[in-house]
Amino acid sequence: MYLQINEIASTPLNLMAKVSTLAFEYGPKLIGAIAVYLIGSVMIGWVSKAFSSILNARKVDPSLQSFLSSFVSIMLKILLLLTVFGMLGVNLTAFGAILAGLAVGVGAALNGTLGNFAGGVMMLLFKPFKVGDLIEAQGHVGNVTELGIFNTFLLTQENKTVILANGAVSTGTIVNYTTHGNLRVDLSMAIDPSVKIEDARRVAIEAMKAMPEVLDHPAPEVSVLKVGDGMTTLAIRPYTAQQDYWTVYFGAQEAVKNAFDTYGIYAPIPHRVIINK
Repeated sequence: MYLQINEIASTPLNLMAKVSTLAFEYGPKLIGAIAVYLIGSVMIGWVSKAFSSILNARKVDPSLQSFLSSFVSIMLKILLLLTVFGMLGVNLTAFGAILAGLAVGVGAALNGTLGNFAGGVMMLLFKPFKVGDLIEAQGHVGNVTELGIFNTFLLTQENKTVILANGAVSTGTIVNYTTHGNLRVDLSMAIDPSVKIEDARRVAIEAMKAMPEVLDHPAPEVSVLKVGDGMTTLAIRPYTAQQDYWTVYFGAQEAVKNAFDTYGIYAPIPHRVIINK
């Protein structure tokens, strides 16, 4: 009976001793971990704001700014938490192995998607084209209506929407027709070989200059593209603004053809020679 009373009386003392031991052993670690977390959180806030300011100064797309800022903030917070857990003595080896396994599995499942995402990020950062530009990519020509994280959207002359994967676009050839502010429209027309080239050139240039969409500088050009096959083929080269490209593409051919008809500049007449043996 006496022993039991002594054991009951000593239990609180033993508990207090253990608590004191734990406090002396882990107290400094806990205080240090809390201090590191608080200081780290403040520093992450500063870094995130500075990163956002840099992206804004570089005029990065707003949607990409938000994503990259959030991504950087989350990664820094994960690193901070891992640092805090390490200070508290938590074994991070197994935790790291689990994260690595998850990353490999998710990466394999989203291989194509991640490639498109990476391509979208690169194009939003380096801007080979912007919304509204007329481009040629992956065998398609159209105006860019949207540049997203995963896909690029083009509106073609046929009023069709073409959705291109950013991964393929970023690693392929991109022809931007809008970069220099004006476009050269490449046309070709054939005339009869009996027609004087200078007469045809003068009439074609006057017809193109009469179009309001054709630019005076650079001036429209007419050159001999080919002589042969019973015809003289002329290269018709007017310049125009990007938004008037298709108007000039179709309108210039009609204007030059009408002018040729007015001045008696005729197209070649196909003929075939049949020899009887």
